[in-house]
Amino acid sequence: MALIRSILHLLWMALTIVPWALAVVVASPFLSSDRVYWMCAGWLRTAVNGGIAILGIQNRITGWENLPLGKKDPAILLVKHQSTWETFVMPAIMPHPLAFVFKRELLYVPFFGWAMSRMDMIHIDRSQRAQAFNKVVAQGKRLLAQGTWVIMFPEGTRIPRGQVGTYKSGGTRLAVETGAPVIPIAVTSAKCWPRKAFIKRPGIVDISIGKPISSEGRQPDELMREVQDWIEAEMHRLDPDAYPPQAPAPSAGSATRAD
Repeated sequence: MALIRSILHLLWMALTIVPWALAVVVASPFLSSDRVYWMCAGWLRTAVNGGIAILGIQNRITGWENLPLGKKDPAILLVKHQSTWETFVMPAIMPHPLAFVFKRELLYVPFFGWAMSRMDMIHIDRSQRAQAFNKVVAQGKRLLAQGTWVIMFPEGTRIPRGQVGTYKSGGTRLAVETGAPVIPIAVTSAKCWPRKAFIKRPGIVDISIGKPISSEGRQPDELMREVQDWIEAEMHRLDPDAYPPQAPAPSAGSATRAD
């Protein structure tokens, strides 16, 4: 049954992304960046709703009260990355437009990438590290000023359930440069949608939104250690079966600079 559900959901996404992406490409020259964003977020909600109805994946979200309330209040979301699910869910549930920081190669993915290229996000060339971060700062300042929240996955790639990746300090460096607070978010998506797995399982994905952490007067590495400590402790609390019994939450290692 899980295999059949997974195939049906993949078909659902494939059948809906083609007309949606083409509509975005055609309409984007005549729409504001906000309208283009919400148009694309509409397809992501469709993918998430399909996951709920077809795969049986439910989201349990806590910590809504920790999100900034003002229309132009800045925020940098630093999210645990276990699967594709959170890349769909975050734009689908957040009240502000989000700007992902991602490698520009994704823009060449048929339909999905074409639609992404019409959105006001931050795509970087990882082969040019210094220039890439300068671009993140310049575009991040502009986006945060207009009320768009920047979202980053500090581990950089999807991490298997129960494991900890290397937390890179790109997100906290941006926070320190812009003065924006960081909001740590723990996500247990691998319980239902494991990394690189085709077959998905029904269940509950916990999304825990932490309290904003001020970046004022902080050092990026030290701030990232606090973010890592909170996220990994929260992951142990939300998904204890993924970790060895009685194992303490790992202390944050040295956060490295972003690629």
